[in-house]
Amino acid sequence: MSAELLSILALIVMFIVATMFPVNLGALALVGAFLVGTLAAGMSTDDILGAFPGSLFVILVGVTLLFAIATNNGTVDWLVRAAVHLVRGRLAAIPPVVFVISALLTAVGAPAPAVAAILAPIAFGFAADYRIHPMLIGLMVAHGTQAGAFSPISVLGGIVNGVTKDANLPGNNLVLFLSSFAFNAAAAAAVFFVFGGRDLIRRGAIGDTTTPPAPDRENTVVTATGSAGGTRDGGGDGNGGGVATVVARDTTLRLTPHQALTLTGIVALCLAVLVFKLDVGLTAVTVAVVLSLTSPKANKGAVEKVAWPTVLLICGVVTYVGVLQEIGTVDYVGAAVAAIGIPLLVALLICYVGGVVSAFASTVGILGALVPLAVPLLSQGTLGPIAMIAALSVSSAIVDVSPFSTTGALLVANVRGMERDDFYRKLLAYGGVIVVVGPLAAWAVLVAPGWLG
Repeated sequence: MSAELLSILALIVMFIVATMFPVNLGALALVGAFLVGTLAAGMSTDDILGAFPGSLFVILVGVTLLFAIATNNGTVDWLVRAAVHLVRGRLAAIPPVVFVISALLTAVGAPAPAVAAILAPIAFGFAADYRIHPMLIGLMVAHGTQAGAFSPISVLGGIVNGVTKDANLPGNNLVLFLSSFAFNAAAAAAVFFVFGGRDLIRRGAIGDTTTPPAPDRENTVVTATGSAGGTRDGGGDGNGGGVATVVARDTTLRLTPHQALTLTGIVALCLAVLVFKLDVGLTAVTVAVVLSLTSPKANKGAVEKVAWPTVLLICGVVTYVGVLQEIGTVDYVGAAVAAIGIPLLVALLICYVGGVVSAFASTVGILGALVPLAVPLLSQGTLGPIAMIAALSVSSAIVDVSPFSTTGALLVANVRGMERDDFYRKLLAYGGVIVVVGPLAAWAVLVAPGWLG
């Protein structure tokens, strides 16, 4: 059996074992990378470790550490209250606003992971406080970052346009950008209604009697009487004793000195990443360390709140996929698909290769590899190059909602209002749906009709 086939079989076995036994899939993936890389492909240990996503590791640790500090001292809650004031308390307006802000930031050149790293903790804080489904707010961040990801001045847009030009293929910046925006906006609209958007519309504005904030938040004071034991959200305890009173939380925008310093650090992170193009992970760690030094007692225990199981899961799987790329598994699958000989079917399968692999690996790397792979197919003249490149780009980017992508991993690491494991499973299921539906929809709308050159 070839190393390429063995690596695919090993990946399937790892998913089955992780499903049947309480073993972290990331740990299994590291073992798989070691065994497959060493025994099947003859890779050195340095080459295997070179596939470890050091940048992603630092991003996950740095961002979750920073926002653990910001959560402890109440800064995230302050940002939530500021967002409430911004939209005048209209709950249904928050998800679309998050989507638009995410899209705008990536469209003007910010990397999608950086945008997700900055916005996700704040958006999840709002969701936890006002009972918005975490999947709704998280996916608005994820799809928003991809909606603007292919503008002419964005990172992905520049890469695809450059690869297209190098391959001597015709390109269209506007079609590429609008295709990505339209597909992600459609996905976001579906997400809005699937994960509670109608309920948000019905609940109206914050401050209505039907829209209380979550009563268990740290700024809410709860008192109770009776012998039932413990406090309640309000009303009778249901067990025959005790009445609880919920005292309204402070809704002003006053800042403590440490909150002001934390907010300054978050703004500095935004400027460093979006304006000066500094690494988001290293910058976040730097800000977190500075905040820890200014108030060591208040920030004690923040490191323990880093999502270590998630870090192991994501980094382990990405390492294994890096070994697959080093072995040549992706090229092997792509070449096998291209050899089929039916242009429309080959186009669909290449879109699926881009979608499936990108759900676990770098979107940038996949696009750089698959666009040249599609050149022989496009040179036949039966498919429009502009449509095919747009479909391949959409297929490879829309799946970044997967928990194994950088954006998806940041959502899992920063989720609030839901158990992390539960959110991971739901995001994994949603990502699976997108991997199946996304490439098919992109192919059906952009390629199959033949209406684009």
